[in-house]
This record gives sequence, C-alpha cells and structure tokens, in this order.
Amino acid sequence: MAAAALVLALALALPLFSRNEYLLALGVSFATFSVLATGLNLVYGYTGLLSFAQVAFFGIGGYTAALLVTELNWSLWPAALAGAVLAAALGLGIGYSSLRLSRHAFAIVTLSFALLCMIVSRDWVSLTRGAMGIPGLPVPSLALPGGASWRLNKPADFYLLLMAFSLLAHGLVYLLVTSRIGRAMRAVKLNEPLAQSQGINPLRYKLLTVTFSAFLSGMVGALFVFYLTIVDPTIFDFYYTETMLIMVILGGAGSFWGVLASTAVLTVLPDLLRFSPDLRMVLYGLVLVAAMLVMPGGFAEWFQRRRLERWRKLPYGETEDKQEARP
Repeated sequence: MAAAALVLALALALPLFSRNEYLLALGVSFATFSVLATGLNLVYGYTGLLSFAQVAFFGIGGYTAALLVTELNWSLWPAALAGAVLAAALGLGIGYSSLRLSRHAFAIVTLSFALLCMIVSRDWVSLTRGAMGIPGLPVPSLALPGGASWRLNKPADFYLLLMAFSLLAHGLVYLLVTSRIGRAMRAVKLNEPLAQSQGINPLRYKLLTVTFSAFLSGMVGALFVFYLTIVDPTIFDFYYTETMLIMVILGGAGSFWGVLASTAVLTVLPDLLRFSPDLRMVLYGLVLVAAMLVMPGGFAEWFQRRRLERWRKLPYGETEDKQEARP
C-alpha cells in the first residue's frame, strides 16, 4: 500500500516536473484505460460476468456530455454526471433483463447492445451528427471553491483531472472489493448455488457491479472526449473492448493490483514497439502470447506462485520478515 501511494503521488506530481506532452498523453491514456479495465474487472473478475458493454457505456457518457455542453450549454461536471447516470441506468436495465436468464444471455445482450450503440451513433444523424461526430468541443471550465474556475486548456490540466478521477474511482472500487460486499461477489462467482443457500441474493450483487462499472465507464468517457475535443462513432470501436479484456486477463481477473499493473504495462508497451512500425502489432501480439504462456493466470497469479515458492523454501517456523531482519 505504501508503494502504491508513493507511485500515485509521483504520478499526480508529474506536471510539476515535466511538461512533455508525450508523457502527459501516456498518463491520460493510463488513467482512462485503468478505470475502464477496473470496471470490467469488477464485473468479470469478481462476479464472473463477461461483459462487452463497457465500451458502450464509455461512448454513451462521452456523447451525452458532448451534446449537453454543445446544445444546452451545460458545464462539464453536470454533463459528465448526466452521462454517467444514463450509462448506469442502461447498465441496470441490461442486467435486470438478461441476468434473470443466464450468464451466457448477459454476454450476448451486452455484445448486441455495444453493436447497437455503434449503429445508432453512425446512423442517427440528427442527434449524433453521424460519421462526422461532434468535433470542436469547447474548452471546459470547472467551478472551484471560493468562486474560482479552472479552465482546462492544456494537456497538463486534463492529465490532472483524469488522474484525480482515476484515483477516486480506484479508491471506491478497492473499498468495495475488500468489504463484505466484495466477499459476497466472489462467493457468487465461485459457487452461485452455494452462495444463494447462505442467504446471498446473486442478482442483487450482479446488478450492483454492472451498474457501478457502467457509471465509472460513462464518467471517464465524458471526461475523455473533451480531452480529444471530438466524439464520433469510433468511440464504440471494438479496439477498446479488446484492450480492456487483454488488460484484465493479463493482470489476473479478480486481482485489483494485477489489473492496474497490466494497464500500466500495456499503456506503455505499444509505444515502446514503435521502433518497428511495420512489425509493431506483430511484436505486440508475440509479447502477449509469451506473457500468457509464462503467466497463464496473469500477473497476480504469477507473483502469488513465486511468493509461495519462496515461502516453501524457508526453514520451518521462519517467515520472510524474520529472514529479512536477520543480519
């Protein structure tokens, strides 16, 4: 926890030491994808539901906020909150209508919903402007205590905003998964009939995770589109879903810290492979395949296995703390 707090403090302080827009862009990408991947991990890793709708909630939040700001002159916070609430309401509706059937029905419905959102964003021209999207989003301003305002007109401003929201979102998720609710969610994933026999309502916990993850995805989508200054149908691209799934699987489904670690690695890795533009995606795929061969259970399972191996090698009655303290 201390190491994580130090890393987060350094991340928030980055604009004080560097104004390099490339590093800030990587930070924005990490903050955005970490919230998306953590939301998917909450649904898939903790309750065992394979959801393809995270990208749909991400895009709904972005489109809603953009339309409210450009058409109705809303400020950023109310517009982003409205986009997140709409995404959460749709997530609740999708979950309630499909989870009463089976987990497979939920996966099919979420995939269909994501594809439907892409079609609507492309063909409902009177609302979404079609394939052209909504370009030239205005520079937003946030009201601060004391009557001051924060005008988000520099990359460093959006870096701080998205990183701060990411920190808040991860804090809420961590409190959730380490609480009694989190233990109930794991029980539902591992053995739903047994959990139900112990008085746990599986549908209630499934709906909670789907709705909360949809809210987070919609909120970060609303903030991210103003960083891009445009929202168009590509925000529903399956690339985002693929990336989220890879981050969760490589980090270890159901591991809070493992998914954050894989998000950091997979945010930086594609840019490190730019030395060979023609083979970049091939090398990226080879790295992912090699990682899964070495760590089939993800980062979290690999570190846990290494820790158990070290523990087994310790003399009887001795712990790692005692061994490190020995002169």
